[in-house]
Amino acid sequence: QVQLVESGGGSVQAGGSLRLSCAVSGRASSINLIGWYRQIPGEQRDLVARIRIGGSQDYGDSVKGRFTLSRDNVKNTVYLQMNSLKAEDTAAYYCYAQAAGRSYWGQGTQVTVSS
Repeated sequence: QVQLVESGGGSVQAGGSLRLSCAVSGRASSINLIGWYRQIPGEQRDLVARIRIGGSQDYGDSVKGRFTLSRDNVKNTVYLQMNSLKAEDTAAYYCYAQAAGRSYWGQGTQVTVSS
């Protein structure tokens, strides 16, 4: 089992920055992929950024160059640094992990960007 707890969401003006954190507990060593998705009500969850066990990363096209994913293996925490935020980044952000053939989601954290 893996547990994911997000924090760091909030409200910010366009052009500002936020850093989201995803604290991992449980069998963190079994994770082979971890990252962030986001969702607007009524729409599907879209990839924001993810990192594989080997270190390779993927970013959604709309966040490339603005968002950066990083991880602290000592703290078992994954971070999403979000810069140059836009109103269209407003969404619920979810931490996601794959481990031992199973998928895990956090409870989500809301990010609201006002223009």
